[in-house]
Amino acid sequence: MESAIAEHLKCPRTRHRRVEDDYTPPYPVWSARAAAGVGQVVMGYFGVQSRGPELQGRACAALMKIARGFGLADGPGHHDLAHFVDAEGCDNMIAIAYWNDPAAFARWCATPEIDDWWRSPARLDDGLGYFREIASPRAEHYETMFSTPDRFEGVGVVMGGGVSGEIREHGYWGSMRDRIPLSQTDAMVASGSRSAIPATPVPGQRVRIAGHPNVAMIRSGQEWTDTTGKERTLYLEDMEPTLREGMDFLRDQGLAIGCYSNRYMHHLDARGAPLQKSFGLSFWRSLADMERWAESHPTHVAIFGSFMRYVQELNFELQLRVYHEVSVLKADEQSYEYINCHPRTGLMNGLAA
Repeated sequence: MESAIAEHLKCPRTRHRRVEDDYTPPYPVWSARAAAGVGQVVMGYFGVQSRGPELQGRACAALMKIARGFGLADGPGHHDLAHFVDAEGCDNMIAIAYWNDPAAFARWCATPEIDDWWRSPARLDDGLGYFREIASPRAEHYETMFSTPDRFEGVGVVMGGGVSGEIREHGYWGSMRDRIPLSQTDAMVASGSRSAIPATPVPGQRVRIAGHPNVAMIRSGQEWTDTTGKERTLYLEDMEPTLREGMDFLRDQGLAIGCYSNRYMHHLDARGAPLQKSFGLSFWRSLADMERWAESHPTHVAIFGSFMRYVQELNFELQLRVYHEVSVLKADEQSYEYINCHPRTGLMNGLAA
């Protein structure tokens, strides 16, 4: 048993964990390790927004163009393709990309083929919306957790330090916070508020959002490809509908509890066909707001309850794979830009008059 915090990220604690050193978790999970030379990562969400079936072909073509750009020099070490329908009924297709070197990401962004396309006036005139949401947390500011040690998702693919042993900080409320290295010395309290340029986001323009200190971001996913029989039925008929209800609540009503944006997305293959993998991505005003929802809100209590029924019914022998990555972002680790998107998109949500 070892700590989720890698040795090179440990420091003398001034803040206590929620459990004692002899705590034993009820089941095993693992963390991805960042190589010692990886001081900061980049998580980029590159979206295409469309409304109505007549624009879906054009949106798919735009997504494929974005994905092809990842093959240029200094492109990401890993990317996923995903789709979801937002609260306004718009289709959103997203390419999610990960770099383990912010300098390489900056060079890639400055590549004329990438930069000229993004800045082109045609982005405002082709009937689609576009967005870039870039989070670049330092190694001390994020954590990962996986239910199996043999297959990573998301940022875990590019961290470069292999996999931990079974970790201690999980299976109790507050373990998410305890896995973030910064929690050793920092309460990670949010301050300030989001701001938009221009001040009132509307379609037909480019909008930049400035994030405030300690915005919390979570990507939490599941893959049911390998499930069969009873386990597959339990997931598809009990656990997934409960999960979807919670995700829809955060999408539609999350602002009142501190959730700026939530998307429940399904993975696509390189041809745009759906895979048996999904994940929620949400941005929160603070880690504390996310924790309150997880610990006490009826929608998450239902999700947790359905998962515990699932694992107990299967005697903890699962083919379902689950994971998450959680970041607490400083102001300089956030960049959000939206082109011709409706005002409830992403971090713009709730800022329109």
